[in-house]
Amino acid sequence: MTPILGATCDICGERVGREQATLERRVCVACTQEPPHFTKAVAYGPYDSELRELIHLLKYEQVETAASLLGRMLAEAIEKLNIAADRVLVLPVPLHRSKRRQRGFNQAELIARAAMKRCAFEGLEFTAGVLERTRSTVSQIGLTRAQRAENIRGAFRMQHLNRIKGRDVLLVDDVLTTGTTANECARVLRRAGAERVWVATVARTLKENAALFAGEHGDAVSGANIARA
Repeated sequence: MTPILGATCDICGERVGREQATLERRVCVACTQEPPHFTKAVAYGPYDSELRELIHLLKYEQVETAASLLGRMLAEAIEKLNIAADRVLVLPVPLHRSKRRQRGFNQAELIARAAMKRCAFEGLEFTAGVLERTRSTVSQIGLTRAQRAENIRGAFRMQHLNRIKGRDVLLVDDVLTTGTTANECARVLRRAGAERVWVATVARTLKENAALFAGEHGDAVSGANIARA
């Protein structure tokens, strides 16, 4: 399991083309056209091969011991943010209650708790239950950018607004796929008064040049596996 290699967007973490790789400020086309509500998103590694299998062991096989290793990777991703702030509130992306009941846990919460034990930055304050997922959503696979945003819009709401107002927030999850969920969470958090929102995940899908990169460094990300995330 290797970290993401090559130049990536300074905002969303997507791989950028060669023409942007040498620039001091690298921003992908999507973030240029429609900047996200979060300040920056980082991930430990690409969502493929052994890392994908490890995440699936936790999510679909209920091998909760995998959370410890995934937490170490998430801690490394968090440290890449170089957060210059005190008392950053750490929030796991919530599951809908029906999905949590089915799975028995929220994998983002398990991984985040493991990461907090390893993260070198001492200003992190973990909490759960501040952000709530109010409805299930259909898979984002095959939807346009606008359809993805509409699908997820209104799926989250805030609890305990006083915990958020004026605070910097670190949103954590296992996988960043399209980025739409993280962006909607960030929108809700900013609307509730959060100053800045960062995003850290264990893995992310790399859409640009994914097939070429997979041929050099591992398996291609299949639509079926992305859909499960």
